[in-house]
Amino acid sequence: MSAIFDPDVYTVSRLNREVRAVLDGAFPLLRVRGEVSNLAAPASGHLYFTLRDTGAAVRCALFRARGRSLAMRPANGQQVVVRARVGLYEPRGDFQLIVESLEADGEGAARLAFERLAARLEAEGLCAPERKRAPPAFPRQVGLITSPSGAALHDLLVVLRRRQPGLAVLIYPAQVQGEGAAASLVAALAQANARAECDVLILARGGGAREDLEAFNDETLARAVAASSIPVVSGVGHETDLSIVDLVADRRAPTPSAAAELVAPAREPLLARLDRLEGRLALALRQRIETERRRVQGLERGLRLLHPRARLQQRAQQLDRLEARLRAALAVRLRHETQRLDALANRLERCHPGRRLTPARVRLEALERRLHQGQAAQLERQRARLARAVAGLDARGPLATLARGYALVTQPPGGAPVRDPSALAPGQRVGVRVSGGCFIARVESVAEPD
Repeated sequence: MSAIFDPDVYTVSRLNREVRAVLDGAFPLLRVRGEVSNLAAPASGHLYFTLRDTGAAVRCALFRARGRSLAMRPANGQQVVVRARVGLYEPRGDFQLIVESLEADGEGAARLAFERLAARLEAEGLCAPERKRAPPAFPRQVGLITSPSGAALHDLLVVLRRRQPGLAVLIYPAQVQGEGAAASLVAALAQANARAECDVLILARGGGAREDLEAFNDETLARAVAASSIPVVSGVGHETDLSIVDLVADRRAPTPSAAAELVAPAREPLLARLDRLEGRLALALRQRIETERRRVQGLERGLRLLHPRARLQQRAQQLDRLEARLRAALAVRLRHETQRLDALANRLERCHPGRRLTPARVRLEALERRLHQGQAAQLERQRARLARAVAGLDARGPLATLARGYALVTQPPGGAPVRDPSALAPGQRVGVRVSGGCFIARVESVAEPD
């Protein structure tokens, strides 16, 4: 039978999960001191060990990502101080510390003091990059503030002699470790600034234990370095060593030899660079001379062009070109106008009255001929008709009657014909027309008709 679900009964997984959540939220990041034991380093790169004191022990896990940044690697029996989070390994229910960082016991106070001093100096602006000065590229004299019996001085001189054989070097002896070392370094630095004989100072010491380098973490020395009127290059310890002086110096070198290399550029690259610069300068001079020569030639040409004779010649040539253009334009215009005039003449010729008059005259003559012919024909027809009409009239008129022996009597002579004799009176003159002519007669008497 399956188990009955009861919300008040925890499973182991649920219990471990909730305990882990409580532990994760209940403690801040802690610093815990103890002795390393049971150190295990599997192939994964993680470290597992037990941190114990006289009364208790706790399991610790240092994962690979955090272990890479450690300055030291823990070992069994070593007293350490870890920064860790409280946690629980759920699969086994093991209470453990998840280690974030680890350092040897006793170094923590020194490191805390170092960090506090560094923060204070940085807040005052003594570590700001903008206040730091670059050492001169070609110093005339270099000052060395270091122990006259230390290996660092030998390394500095060897490097300086190799890179710049003719460079002047002045040594300001100082104690670099032990009690009074910081005050000795401050005095040497003050002497170098007071004498002002050097262009740059190297504050150097060879490698050693952390305690050997404590003089270079002194606040008074750091402030003296920051206040120096001469640029200061620090070369203290090895590359992994960082001191307060390194933070405030104008330049920091990882070792004394590197400080010498930073201050004195190598002679051979400088000579090679000088040769290159000389070649570039010669080339630039040749190019500049050629450029100036061309500029002078251009100015000479410009002067020749600005001479009055040259300007007159130029104007004359320009006038000739304008005249030629004018002639060409006139010729084109004349040709165009000639063509236009010819076209108008042709149109005028086609519209000339004479050209129209000749056909009109021919037509008129034809019409005249037709008119004369028509008139002649019409006249002939009218004449024939008239003759016929006259013949008809003659046949029916009084003349034909007169020709048969009759006479026409008019009253008065040449007046209206006399149709009734009673209209006449004796002695009255009348006109008589007969076939052969006319005459005047006098009425003798009027007789009644039979």
